[in-house]
Amino acid sequence: MLETSARLLELLSLLQLKRDWTSSELAGRLGVSTRTVRADIGKLRSLGYPVDARPGVAGGYRLVAGTAMPPLLLDDDEAVAVAVGLGAVATRGLGVEETSLTALAKLEQVLPSRLRRRVEAVREATSVVPGADLPLDLSLLGVVAAAVRAHERLRFGYTKPGGSEAARHTEPQRLVSWGPLWYLLAWDLDRDDWRVFRVDRMVPRAPTGARFRPRVIPDDKVVEYVVGRVSKGASKYRARVLVHAPAAAVAAKIHIPVDIEAVDESTCRVDVGSDDPDHLALWMTQLDVDIEVIEGSELAMAFERLARRLRRAAGGAAAT
Repeated sequence: MLETSARLLELLSLLQLKRDWTSSELAGRLGVSTRTVRADIGKLRSLGYPVDARPGVAGGYRLVAGTAMPPLLLDDDEAVAVAVGLGAVATRGLGVEETSLTALAKLEQVLPSRLRRRVEAVREATSVVPGADLPLDLSLLGVVAAAVRAHERLRFGYTKPGGSEAARHTEPQRLVSWGPLWYLLAWDLDRDDWRVFRVDRMVPRAPTGARFRPRVIPDDKVVEYVVGRVSKGASKYRARVLVHAPAAAVAAKIHIPVDIEAVDESTCRVDVGSDDPDHLALWMTQLDVDIEVIEGSELAMAFERLARRLRRAAGGAAAT
């Protein structure tokens, strides 16, 4: 009985991903016969889970949204609260962002349309104070997270930093949250190489249904790789500054992609980039610590311009 119950939970977990499964695929993942799969599908249906079956070579099983919530021990209000809460957790940088997104993707897969409308209404009615975290398209993040979890190839349109657009065909490996931004590490099938994509610049195409075997990247290297690629990205101006503050303290204040290297307990070096050195200089002053430009003449000149403006701004008060 325990073995059967555990298998039903595993089957339900597979079906909650956004894709179709054939009987043979499910049988292979569960280590049972296709006859057992059909029997288990029947048991899930008897429990209230709406499993759709499509016959034929291209057919398969898919968990679909029904007319009522499946028996998750949640009423309608609780289901909406969980969906909204998972979306909020995904933006808070608590270390469980990807897990929250995959859970949200599973929940929204089976939410009745009336409840999905309520969740969307809450999101649309919520405003963000300018300068706070960027609003996230949670449905987009959910699609990407589901593809990562299911090891399913992902096609999407992508807007490059310069504004040009291109179609991409990838094997999505990992989502990485960095401040208000999300990045996807994926193997680009057309370029036969690793690429890092900003999720807010992606427009997913129709699901491919094609699965892939994940390429090996140690988990402790994923973040390091993404940080390196993003930090050395296509910024027009690059600079290196010496910051007179501990690396950990600087990292806590900086919420954009930068490369921080500790020099000693009280100083660190920071590699930064921007398309506008004046904006970068103004932003660096908000660290509220002493800094020195080591490399980057454009940033040094931007600090000179900023200093002159500040002296002029303070001139009237100094004369009184």
